[in-house]
Amino acid sequence: MKTNLTLIGMPGAGKSTVGIILAKNLSLGFIDTDVLIQINQQQSLQHIIDTSGHLALRAIEEAEICRLNLTRHVIATGGSAAYSLRAMTHLQGLSLIFFLEVSFAEIERRIRNFASRGIAKAKHQTFRELFDERQVLYKRHAGLTIACDGLDQEEVAQAIIRLIPSSWPL
Repeated sequence: MKTNLTLIGMPGAGKSTVGIILAKNLSLGFIDTDVLIQINQQQSLQHIIDTSGHLALRAIEEAEICRLNLTRHVIATGGSAAYSLRAMTHLQGLSLIFFLEVSFAEIERRIRNFASRGIAKAKHQTFRELFDERQVLYKRHAGLTIACDGLDQEEVAQAIIRLIPSSWPL
């Protein structure tokens, strides 16, 4: 049974902040898979990328997500989780999946530390190329999409709450 909510989207979309608000408002647990990776790997995401490459980070992310066996949690994924069909299929079995859709201009405004944030991308890939590539994946895997431009995090959380089916076990 799907008893979790999972948030997917670009870095800077607000997954972690909205996730914490949702967890608090719905009396659910909260897990951020980026933080989980950093705890279990004992290093930052950027260090993993710098020493082992972006594909290594994606493989670690897939493994961490596929180990999740949670109920009644909000799960904020890393921005690159959508590259893994295996991880997304696992999350779809556990969760309602929401894509926090934020425009490129807004993401660009929010992210100031693109080079050091731990974003799993190819070495010469531009942020715009990464954004365009990932939008297709997020839309493919999301059950529901929340258009976030012009909304603050509380408003995004309320939009998600309104879209939770009445049959969902709270």
